[in-house]
Amino acid sequence: MQPTRLAVSMMMTFAALAAAPVVAAPASAAAAKAQPQASAELQRWQQTAQRVTIMRDKWGIPHVFGKTDADAVFGMLYAQAEDDFNRVELNYINAIGRLAEVEGEGEIWRDLRMKLFIDPVELKAQYARSPAWLQKLMVSFADGLNFYLHTHPEVKPKLITHFEPWMALAFSEGSIGGDIESVNLKQLEQFYAKLPVPAQAVAFVPPETEPRGSNGFAIAPKLTKDGHALLLINPHTSFYFRPEIHVVSEEGLNAYGAVTWGQFFVYQGFNERVGWMHTSGGGDVIDEYLETVTERNGKYFYKYGSGEKPMKAVAIQLPYKAKDGTMATRTVTAYSTQHGPVVRQADGKWISVRLMNDPMHALQQSYLRTKARNYAGFLKVMDIRTNSSNNTVYADADGNIAYFHGNFIPRRDLKFDWKHPVDGSNPATEWQGLHPVKDTIRLFNPANGWVQNTNNWPFTAAGPNSPKQSDYAAYMWSLPENPRGKHALRVLSGARELTLDGLIAKAYDSYLTAFEPLVPALLKDYDALPASDPRKPQLAEQVQMLRGWDLRFGVDSVPTSLAVYWGQEMLAHASKAARAAEIPAIDYITTRATPEERLDALASATARLTTDFGSWKTPWGEINRFQRLSGAVDLQYDDSKPSIPVGFASATWGSLASFGMSAPQKTKRIYGDRGNSFVAVVEFGPRIKAKSVLAGGESGHPESPHFNDQAEMYSKGQFKDVLFYKDDIAKQLERSYHPGQ
Repeated sequence: MQPTRLAVSMMMTFAALAAAPVVAAPASAAAAKAQPQASAELQRWQQTAQRVTIMRDKWGIPHVFGKTDADAVFGMLYAQAEDDFNRVELNYINAIGRLAEVEGEGEIWRDLRMKLFIDPVELKAQYARSPAWLQKLMVSFADGLNFYLHTHPEVKPKLITHFEPWMALAFSEGSIGGDIESVNLKQLEQFYAKLPVPAQAVAFVPPETEPRGSNGFAIAPKLTKDGHALLLINPHTSFYFRPEIHVVSEEGLNAYGAVTWGQFFVYQGFNERVGWMHTSGGGDVIDEYLETVTERNGKYFYKYGSGEKPMKAVAIQLPYKAKDGTMATRTVTAYSTQHGPVVRQADGKWISVRLMNDPMHALQQSYLRTKARNYAGFLKVMDIRTNSSNNTVYADADGNIAYFHGNFIPRRDLKFDWKHPVDGSNPATEWQGLHPVKDTIRLFNPANGWVQNTNNWPFTAAGPNSPKQSDYAAYMWSLPENPRGKHALRVLSGARELTLDGLIAKAYDSYLTAFEPLVPALLKDYDALPASDPRKPQLAEQVQMLRGWDLRFGVDSVPTSLAVYWGQEMLAHASKAARAAEIPAIDYITTRATPEERLDALASATARLTTDFGSWKTPWGEINRFQRLSGAVDLQYDDSKPSIPVGFASATWGSLASFGMSAPQKTKRIYGDRGNSFVAVVEFGPRIKAKSVLAGGESGHPESPHFNDQAEMYSKGQFKDVLFYKDDIAKQLERSYHPGQ
């Protein structure tokens, strides 16, 4: 998931994007004129390629070495394109709002959402205003991808035949739309397609499926065996969303970690001095405004203070691929106020949204933190204040650990409820600049010796040394405690003499905290049933099994299967009520489910397991599987094809090692597609020591030996050694080459 200098104006223009590919075939006269330019561009690519060396280790991980940062970025994008150009291109097609041109009319509302905020004309202007060093990196970003296409004519882009430097600004955080993705597509469509809308003006809470987010732990030297700080990097993304990469230059760049396809900065990772892990969900930084709108002579005005202001209206063209393969276009008139684009309506009001949208500074912050050498340098980068959707867990070679709960936090009047839409006509609801970093929720070297975040609130980030909720405005945090947070407290409290392997063991601890209150409640419900109740004999064996369960997952565990299916039944039935109550569904079933609901859900779970697997006594590993059959983004699963048993479970149940299925389940078995993806542990001694593992492997090509070479290790929580130094890479080298060779 940007104030003075960084204040965001959401009154961006909504210029339409052309339906044709980014660079169309020129006419003959224009082609002749363009030849010298193309020749010069090719010469630049070739010269840069000779200054770049890509060393692929035995796992296929690219270690990119360049003379300058720009050279390294060139090689970094070239290597990404080698591993999965499809995902690189698709991320930018999505980022610039052109997905419907590839996927069809069903994606026009997603495109509209992006185009409400992402305007190529504005991004080109921001590129022109960017500092020279950043422009060089953006040029190299585009050059690396274009050189890949030049040297791989067999690769046929879906849409983008030539990448432009400004495109990097469309995708400046680690997540593809950042905060923009918080705008609900269904409600956006209802407003602009003039469909019926609900009568209530409540914030939309999506149905709860597999939790999104991550885990980050930082351990101070006093709690480690060798007296060095440790860091756990554990993003929970959709699988294959971020590959592993190492990028080095002679200008001080030496970053290793996870990079989102198509970006030129390591998003979650480390260099030889500092490490950073981002977890989703900082402060409440996206605000909705209820706009009182009046129409006169076909024009719209919105109330503001004692007067009115004209609503800005811009026609946005939405090209899309029709069912017959031809191109068509739908035009939508988009509206915006001084707060931002109108994205929905409720209770007779139009609702606009304001959020962080400062691509140039966001891209600077994303890149510069990878070159920080110490806490002071990292803090200086954090002062750019464009981390709106993420928290940061930090550790360094000086022995410091730290935590930042968000980074971009607008100042707002505390008399308003910012968790719900506020009155847009009241000037008092305007943002009042940004909070300085020193006033946000953060920790530096807490006395307990560790910090953690699991997409939960910050008030347990350091156990007894956590920030105090009463010290901060309510809008400075947005998410409550969660089962993983409770689990993190359990495994970190009392930690001593930790090593990398010891930290891995804690990150993969098998306890499922969510069932800690749920199972005893069920046992009480069952015990209270009269002997004459038919459920007494029907559920006796299941209840007895759960009564003896230690609440730990495992591939051979039958109670895990029964408990997870029981919990899924309760969540499915509680989802609507939980949304109405505006609380997480797991909290709803824990605090509000009735005895009847718990008992009925157990009966339903028993029936479903029996129907799907022949017996409800099916071990968890027979159900919970890892499978990667193709390199497609939208993976399909097949119970008849090979797969690997996985012991760990969904983050919903408090599993720190998260493995869940967010795609609609069309199979009997559960095939994970979200959760632990890239996982690493790092020790910041005089010489970096680190271990890592990827879901599947580095390559997106099924024919590659690195498509699934880490799958078995991944399923068992086994890690490979990170090869951070050139001499170590050379000892386990698969191939060394210049781009284009």
